[in-house]
Amino acid sequence: MSAPLRLSTVILPVRRWHEGGREQWQRAEELGFHTAYTYDHLSWRSFREQAWFGAIPTLTAAAAATSRLRLGTLVTSPNFRHPVTLAKELITLDDISGGRITLGIGAGGNGFDATALGQEPWTPRERADRFGEFVPLLDRLLTEDAVSHEGTHYSADEARNIPGCVQRPRLPFAVAATGPRGLRLAARHGQAWVTTGDPKISATGTPEDSVEALRGQMEKLEKACSDVGRDGAELDRILLTGFTPDGGRPLESLDAFVDFAGRHRALGFTEIVIHAPIPDSVFAADQKVFERIATEALPQLG
Repeated sequence: MSAPLRLSTVILPVRRWHEGGREQWQRAEELGFHTAYTYDHLSWRSFREQAWFGAIPTLTAAAAATSRLRLGTLVTSPNFRHPVTLAKELITLDDISGGRITLGIGAGGNGFDATALGQEPWTPRERADRFGEFVPLLDRLLTEDAVSHEGTHYSADEARNIPGCVQRPRLPFAVAATGPRGLRLAARHGQAWVTTGDPKISATGTPEDSVEALRGQMEKLEKACSDVGRDGAELDRILLTGFTPDGGRPLESLDAFVDFAGRHRALGFTEIVIHAPIPDSVFAADQKVFERIATEALPQLG
């Protein structure tokens, strides 16, 4: 029998806190979602000319406004962050939340974050190089009281992080990766692996193509785990929806979502993440259907 499936949501940081923002996070807790994540960007695609708030302050406020809901990023990247300062913020956030934080982390891309600090966009190889240095250093910073490191891209000089995370030995990493180097990082440092599917087929492929692509990613993850001597069953497998050829169709009805979730649970996914509806956007959906999915889908999956 397949493992129990968790259902989580993404709440994009587009609402002022006192104009519906607080209530949205509290509603996610009331609906029983396992985790509510947010994007960690400076701006994102079609939202660039609209309100967009910072991830860490938003999650801090959400931690104070909730008591049971896990919280996290999907995903943080090196594009505008440094491991030393990020570690300090995460330890603080984990403390305020009482140990409810998951760090989704990825290599980043060529979006607005890549140039907002005035730099040229990094090549795919440079992003992979930086990611490969960022994750192990962040791991050390979150588990050791004092860290010194002199790397190619990142350095730390007796960086102090006392008392460390509430969660021990540190808060969990959910590593987003599809390439061999990123998958090895997930195998070495992750408590979970995250994918959005295969971007090469998101616009032109079929749902069946997507399932096969995801199966292939799973096989590569298993190999990466084997290569580092780790049991792949130790990693949770998270699917962030909305970017496969299915698009928003799984949120069109409860039945559509149950069918979608069942097919992906059979692949081995342990957590499916759906976007909270945002009117007049790529994430537009019926709020009532979204809430029915939150409360009724998992019982139907057994």
